[in-house]
Amino acid sequence: MSRNYKFHNPDGVYFVSFAIIEWLDVFTRNEYKKIILDSLHYCQKEKGMEIFAWCIMSSHVHLVFRSSGEQKPELLLGDFKRFTSKAIVKAIINNPQESRKEFLLEHFQRVANKTSNVNKYQFWRHDNNPVELWSNKVIDEKINYIHNNPVDEGLVFRAEDYLYSSAADYAGEKGILDDVIVVK
Repeated sequence: MSRNYKFHNPDGVYFVSFAIIEWLDVFTRNEYKKIILDSLHYCQKEKGMEIFAWCIMSSHVHLVFRSSGEQKPELLLGDFKRFTSKAIVKAIINNPQESRKEFLLEHFQRVANKTSNVNKYQFWRHDNNPVELWSNKVIDEKINYIHNNPVDEGLVFRAEDYLYSSAADYAGEKGILDDVIVVK
């Protein structure tokens, strides 16, 4: 367990950001983003993850979530990251169109060799910087931050136009991830 997982309240709603090692741009391909989406959906249906907001950027993921099941939030997030790490690395290895395959795998392997708890490839950084959202004001601030990330990066003009986030749900439209809990 990473020393940076600091989830003090097992029933709390948390904002987390987790990045790919060295902030590598991996989520430039839709098939890798689909692994994240499928895994979030699985965690919702099978592990009691309640998702309030999310966004997949090229090198990192933002999430506002709560564990409503029996699993503590740090264990739920750890399972999610372990599974997606293995699945995305496997997808990179098996993708004949991946022009950066050797580059990415070399970086994943080099970082893994520096840590004691990773066997062959390290995909995610170990830090998540969880922030418990304890008031409506803080919840609104974090959700707005998440949704405006693609706008700030110049990817879209309006947050709800970015496909890989929950901004559409908050704009009264249907986003691509089901069962997002919209906080108003």
